[in-house]
Amino acid sequence: MKKFRGVFIKNEHEIEVLRVANGMTATILDELVANVRPGVPTIYFEELTQKMCREMGVRPTFQGYYGYPYALCCSVNDTIIHGFPSKDIILKEGDIVSFDMGVEYQGFTGDSARTAFCGEVSDAARHLSDVTKKCLELGIAEAHAGNNLYAISAAVQRYAEAEGLHVIRDFVGHGVGASLHEKPEVPNFVPRGGMVNGIPGGIPLKSGMVIAIEPMLAIGTHEVEVMPDGWTTKIKDRSLSAHWEHSVVIRQGEAEILSLASNYKG
Repeated sequence: MKKFRGVFIKNEHEIEVLRVANGMTATILDELVANVRPGVPTIYFEELTQKMCREMGVRPTFQGYYGYPYALCCSVNDTIIHGFPSKDIILKEGDIVSFDMGVEYQGFTGDSARTAFCGEVSDAARHLSDVTKKCLELGIAEAHAGNNLYAISAAVQRYAEAEGLHVIRDFVGHGVGASLHEKPEVPNFVPRGGMVNGIPGGIPLKSGMVIAIEPMLAIGTHEVEVMPDGWTTKIKDRSLSAHWEHSVVIRQGEAEILSLASNYKG
């Protein structure tokens, strides 16, 4: 690996390993989403994640990371991130649930997240998740060599706010590779001073950078509150929230999405 302004530039072998790690991650997420239905306790998704990691022969990246106790972040409704799976949280009709997880494979890690619907959900919940997913797609469209980092941020923020939603500012995307969180930070908003003569700034994007782009939006406010467990983070006004994430590699043309189940051939 080479470095550019503190950011690791991956070679093609490292990208291939990351492709498999993220493919495994996406395969597990697909299975979690397929099992979302009313009456399921969220600890079931943790158990399913652990089972699939064992079958794949990989370690869940999140478990033990800064002391996080689970393989999976399972965040329901007003929980935006780091929700603990629990036997006491039972999904009901109309809930939305965000899954966030990764696996470690041959020294590199996957990382991806998505929001799922439990049965029929409200128009507001569907709009929230759809806009968050669209923000991810727009961010990825800006993630190419020759562009600047905050072009990703501007694309996410512009669309989210045009749709009347609020961008979470306390948590951001990041580089991903041998570590779960590497440089650079990838905010979903343009930080103060991030525009230069009306053009988004930030570091130049270079081929071989691998980043996790992860819009997190809420209906009522961008403000969040961390619960007494030190991890579970809720929207301060307890409005609905959604989270979508892909790990991508920067190329000269379109970014390559790594976190697709088709990248795992197991």
